[in-house]
Amino acid sequence: MLMLRRLATRRLTGWLCVSLIAVAAGLTASAPAARAADADVGFNRDIRPLLSENCFACHGPDKNKRKADLRLDTKDGLFAKLENGTPVVPGDPDKSEIISRVTSDDPDETMPPPKAKKPKLSAAQVDLLKRWVKQGAKWEGHWAFTPPQRPAVPKTKDAGWARSPIDDFILERLEKEGLHPSKEADKATLIRRLTLDLTGLPPTPAEVDAFLADNSADAYGKVVDRLLANPHYGERMALDWLDAARYADTHGYHIDSGRDQTRWREWVIDAFNHNKPFDQFTVEQLAGDLLPNATPQQRVATGFVRNNMVNFEGGGSPRSTARPTSWTG
Repeated sequence: MLMLRRLATRRLTGWLCVSLIAVAAGLTASAPAARAADADVGFNRDIRPLLSENCFACHGPDKNKRKADLRLDTKDGLFAKLENGTPVVPGDPDKSEIISRVTSDDPDETMPPPKAKKPKLSAAQVDLLKRWVKQGAKWEGHWAFTPPQRPAVPKTKDAGWARSPIDDFILERLEKEGLHPSKEADKATLIRRLTLDLTGLPPTPAEVDAFLADNSADAYGKVVDRLLANPHYGERMALDWLDAARYADTHGYHIDSGRDQTRWREWVIDAFNHNKPFDQFTVEQLAGDLLPNATPQQRVATGFVRNNMVNFEGGGSPRSTARPTSWTG
C-alpha cells in the first residue's frame, strides 16, 4: 500500500469518515471482545494475539521454555490429539482442553498457571475463545505470509452515491451506524484538502483559481496528476516512513552527537517520487549492499539499518561501523 500511485477521489474524506465513526461507535482495536456476539471471530485478528499474550511464553516457539511439549503457536500443536486431551476441537468448546484450562479454578489445572504471574483471562476473552472454537476454529497462517484477497464490494441502500468501490465500503459503514454522507465540499475546499494531503502544503492562489475555472469532467484528476508529479509529493509521503524508521540527525543517548543520514532520507523521498515497488523498497533498505552488483543507490538505501541509537563512549566496534562506510562513499 505504501506505493499506491493513484488516490481515490474521496480518500481523505473516507479516512475522516471512518475515524469519526470509530470514535462515535466507541470501537478500538484493543477491544475485540466488544464485537457483536454473532460476529465472526478471526484467528489472526482476535485469537492469535490472545494466545501470544497469555500462552506462547510456555507453549510457543522457544523449546527451552516450552512446557509439556505443547505448542499453541502452530496449527499441528493447537489441534494435536494428546493423551490428556486435544487443545482445540473445532466446533466443540466442551471437548477443547484449552477452554477447560482457562475456565478452571483448580490451581493445578488452570491456565495461565498462578506461578506465571499472569492474570486469568477475562470473561470477554474466554467468550471470544469459545466463540472461535464453536464457529469451527478456523486456522489462519501468519498474515505476513497470507496473500491478500480483494473483498467483495458491499451493497448499499444508496446505490447512486458511490463513485468508486472505496466509497461503497465507506457508505456501508455509514449506513450501519445510521449516518448519512456529508454533502460534497466546494471546489476550493477540495483542492485545499487534496494539496495538503499529497504535498503537505496549501495550494497557491493561482492553483485554486485555475481549478475553479476548469469545468472539464477530469478537472480533479488533472490536479491529482499534477500533484503526484510534484517533488513535494515524495517529501510528504516519506514523512511517515522516516518517523517509523526513527530517522534522526543525531546518535541519541547522553552525548547525542551529530550524524548525517540525509543521503538515505533523499533516497526514501526519491523512491516515492519514482513509485518504487514496495518489495524493492523494503529489500534494498534491509540488504541493498548485499544484492548482486549493488548500485551506489542500493547501498545508500541500507542507511535504514543505521537509524538506531549509537553510543561511541566505549569506542565503535568494526561490525557496527563496517556497513556505513559501504554506503557513505
